[in-house]
Amino acid sequence: MRIIVGLGNPGEKYTNSRHNAGWIFLDNLISNPNWQQSKKFKALIHKEIDKIYVKPLTFMNNSGESVRKIMDFYGLLPRSLGIIAKKNQDLSGVLTVIHDELDLDFGKEKNSTDSGSAGHKGVASIINHLKTKNFTRLRLGIKNELLKNKIPAENFVLQNFSKEELNDLIDTAKRYRQKELF
Repeated sequence: MRIIVGLGNPGEKYTNSRHNAGWIFLDNLISNPNWQQSKKFKALIHKEIDKIYVKPLTFMNNSGESVRKIMDFYGLLPRSLGIIAKKNQDLSGVLTVIHDELDLDFGKEKNSTDSGSAGHKGVASIINHLKTKNFTRLRLGIKNELLKNKIPAENFVLQNFSKEELNDLIDTAKRYRQKELF
């Protein structure tokens, strides 16, 4: 079983925002997404035979709450004495988190494992709830000329992608789908 999480924010006003790169990516990675709302997981879920795709509905800064619920439900968090999740467990084989990355130029992607949040509050929430940073991440670059004009990061990530950028992100997700990278 593999859990693939796309980070983003629920709500119409965030639909095409840079912070929703993970959600946009998932919507275009899956051939025919059939998102089901799960109150138990506080997320939108799409299930396949050996994969569960997840879009947390907890808002970005609380993404870890949803991810933890799913990992617990499917028994994917190793436990000490059967009770408490073990710290620093290697979850790279079962968990992938896809998210926007302000430190990468738009159109660049970077895979990483066992790295810190680099200030990304959604990733920090997941690290905090799982007690490990050792999971796979697909970081999608969102930096562009606007950032160079000194727009505060918290405002920049909530701005919408340009039409060209959105099309490029969608093409990237489709390329991953064609190569069956997830």
